[in-house]
Amino acid sequence: MGKVKRVLTVLLLALALPGTRATVGVAAAPGVVHTAPRWSGSWETAPSGTTAARPGAAIRNVVRLSVGGTAVRVRISNRLGTEPLRLGAVSVALRRAQGPDAAPGTLRPVTFKGAPATTVPAGRDTVSDRVPLAVPDAADLLVTVYTPEDDGRATYHASALQTSYVAPEGAGHADDTSGSSYRTIIKSWYYVTGVDVLGRATGSVVAFGDSLTDGTGSTPDTDRRWPDRLAARLRDHGLGVLNAGISGNRLLRDGTGPSALARLDADALDRAGARILVVLEGINDIKGLPPANDPAAYADAYRTLVSRAHARGIRVVGVTLTPFRGYAAYTDGREDVRQRINAFIRTGGAFDAVADADAAVRDPAEPTRIRPAYDPGDHLHFTDAGMTAVAETVRRALGRISQGGHG
Repeated sequence: MGKVKRVLTVLLLALALPGTRATVGVAAAPGVVHTAPRWSGSWETAPSGTTAARPGAAIRNVVRLSVGGTAVRVRISNRLGTEPLRLGAVSVALRRAQGPDAAPGTLRPVTFKGAPATTVPAGRDTVSDRVPLAVPDAADLLVTVYTPEDDGRATYHASALQTSYVAPEGAGHADDTSGSSYRTIIKSWYYVTGVDVLGRATGSVVAFGDSLTDGTGSTPDTDRRWPDRLAARLRDHGLGVLNAGISGNRLLRDGTGPSALARLDADALDRAGARILVVLEGINDIKGLPPANDPAAYADAYRTLVSRAHARGIRVVGVTLTPFRGYAAYTDGREDVRQRINAFIRTGGAFDAVADADAAVRDPAEPTRIRPAYDPGDHLHFTDAGMTAVAETVRRALGRISQGGHG
């Protein structure tokens, strides 16, 4: 643990290379780095599709920040919508314990270019003004969005694994500290796709992938996805962690949500303070219909992802694809494809570092299966313990970036 911690500290300095977006200051003393406050991503979800809008409702989204700061700003998405989205009111607040109540004294209205209401064009996102609100690390933030009209299908993230709340008659309730009007429970995030913080954070790690990253298999309402576990390990280093996983997403073609190649900029490279991209994507291409059986196509896609990230000064960690024997779509032929892809990830030299999640979660007695303690029963996803194993593997890979290793 100590060695990896020291290496991660070195990594923060190494990220301030010419051509990167890092602006780490000059150390006044050994081991002390002064940085000016900057915007950095603290929470993210990627739009996975659209759903029926809730006109007239106020939706109180519950999101868990990875790192804190002295102010926040929120990203509202109409990226997958086909009509302009009219926002009647948006607010943020720290959550009081569980449920939809805001902590007293923390609710703040959100403005857009100084106005409390705005319209988001179809196919676009908008980012709010700075909201003065001190938020601690690992805080639950309430982001309430009131939409007065029916503006067509709502951009959302379907599988939040987090309970949020709706006030069906939302007019005037976005600024309620009490959650008593928020009587309807939902399990998706509507419209809000990001929260940035202003403060000490030196950047963010973007976890980019499918349901394995989205958290399927972990315990709902507990923030035990592997990016959440990674966030707990990186907080002391001033790094936020953003979760850009979409259940059902694919690397090579559109699945649930646009393909990884199509959404790379919007969901990863364009995010505030992005420094490192962690890629765990491809299993849905192997097992989906039609299946993609050519390992060379995966290699080309990974090289493209890395090239585009490097052009933006962002380092990339490749994560090996994990076992799925026992899952309904498993075949020996698809297992052979997975093994050949993993051989490229491990030894192809495309990535700045490799996190061998396959080795971390496979059953030593039957390596084409997930270890029983890590298998929630579907033979594809991970339990909370499996999520922790993946997070630890990624953490160690981050330490290898500054050493120039690929192992």
